[in-house]
Amino acid sequence: MDNAAFRKNAHELADWMADYLDGMEKYPVKPTIRPGDIKQLLPQEAPPSGESFTEIFSDFQKIIIPGMTHWQHPQFFAYFPTGASEPSILAEMLTATLGAQCMIWQTSPAAEELEERMMEWLREMKGLPSHFTGVIQDSSSSSTLVAMLTAREKKTNFAINARGFSKLDKFRIYTSTQAHSSVDKAVKIAGFGIDNLVKVAVDTDFAMETDALENAIQQDIASGYVPLCVVATIGTTSSTAIDPIEKIGLICKKYGCWLHIDASYAGTALLLPEMRWMGEGTELADSYVFNPHKWMFTNFDCSAYFVADKASLIKTFSILPEYLKTPEDQLVNNYRDWGIPLGRRFRALKLWFVIRTYGISGLQEKIREHLAFANWLKNRIALHPSFEIMAPVPLNLVCFRWKPTGIEEEAQLDKLNQQLLERLNASGKILLTQTRLNDRYVIRFVAGQTHTRLEHVMKGWQIITNEAQELAKSLS
Repeated sequence: MDNAAFRKNAHELADWMADYLDGMEKYPVKPTIRPGDIKQLLPQEAPPSGESFTEIFSDFQKIIIPGMTHWQHPQFFAYFPTGASEPSILAEMLTATLGAQCMIWQTSPAAEELEERMMEWLREMKGLPSHFTGVIQDSSSSSTLVAMLTAREKKTNFAINARGFSKLDKFRIYTSTQAHSSVDKAVKIAGFGIDNLVKVAVDTDFAMETDALENAIQQDIASGYVPLCVVATIGTTSSTAIDPIEKIGLICKKYGCWLHIDASYAGTALLLPEMRWMGEGTELADSYVFNPHKWMFTNFDCSAYFVADKASLIKTFSILPEYLKTPEDQLVNNYRDWGIPLGRRFRALKLWFVIRTYGISGLQEKIREHLAFANWLKNRIALHPSFEIMAPVPLNLVCFRWKPTGIEEEAQLDKLNQQLLERLNASGKILLTQTRLNDRYVIRFVAGQTHTRLEHVMKGWQIITNEAQELAKSLS
């Protein structure tokens, strides 16, 4: 493909992209296909000679698009959102065009310095402690692993990096029963062993019980274990529960534990001064992560990781072969030493585009809208005789279930709600996901997509109630 053809094709793609964003509601949120359907449409072998872009793009539209779940659809209410936006998409186009490898300052000076400034902007925008230093990671999963590895090395004076684990290294990691599964994965990858992850009980709001945490730590010390790290959550995946950060932080200081705060989704809400209560005590933390690629309208991937002790982070991950040494090493941040991969994408560019396009006030307005959407839905569910709220609603996730009159047996309610969810998702009109709270099957509805408006939430609720009525008819 020469430059002239590239220019022509790029214009064609730009028109298609704009049309897609403008007409996304014409697509089903989730495709109605079976496993293997897409693969059957693809040739078993690669083409022996090159094909035209026209053919390739035609197949993209005929094969790929019908098999996609449309995460940016305004009636995508499942999981947590991946917040793409027009300025972020444009920045990604430039990032791909530059094709830069941003591992050290010398390989892309502007990328390193823009990332440094963007992390300072985010820290101030969210009211995070001034002693935090930030770096962009690919995901919260990586950030949590980075936190645990740094905690491990700092506790052992960096000995495990040198000699590996010994029989004397009996570390314990603590988190709530509602914490994200990435904590479990990090514990395994970091070599602690999943048996050394202690799941702490939660209260009636699904937040970590601090008395239970301290009791667990005391029991482990008495049994010869070394409490190493506590992972607290601001906004759990199942219900957006808020762990009491300040109380947990004081316990961590008392027993010498690293405190890592996982605010992957809910952390964006700290852009609002009225939501800063969620982060009270964050100054006691050793590390903190939130994902602009979830609720801050920035394309995946972009995870903002902050750390109090930058030196320990770098010492944990720094490896300096001769071919990576540069004259500027002592003057700049070489972010290859701040995480797991050597290679790094230019993620700061899309953050810069998003923050400048929306401004702080524009971002705040969008977040407040989403909080209002959830409040509207919560009130409708609370007033409906056949539905009930299953968890507090501090943010924009509403957990509920269908509870038809006269049905009280929990197993039957679980089955009915599973059937309702499957019917809703099969319709293609809406996409929701489930969780379990107090061992009950619960449906999650999160309104946080970039282009979701109140009318979409209202339409979604109407679809839910209509489908429940149809299901009820089939049961009678």
